[in-house]
Amino acid sequence: MAIDMREEYDFSSSRPNPYMEKLRRPVTIRLDVATIDYFKAQSAQTGIPYQTLINFYLADCVTTKRKPTLTWHE
Repeated sequence: MAIDMREEYDFSSSRPNPYMEKLRRPVTIRLDVATIDYFKAQSAQTGIPYQTLINFYLADCVTTKRKPTLTWHE
């Protein structure tokens, strides 16, 4: 069964995804300069925006239920 693909599609009457706003929420977060520099370097290597890479990493933490390892020094 072959799928017939058109040369062009008309999206002039399409509408934005009504659920898009629920998928992401803008936040303000303070990060160390070294952390930002690390993700910006990864961004330069991969071509993926650094904020997207940070989101990917945090989403992976949620998926794997990774918890931070904290050591308190007195």
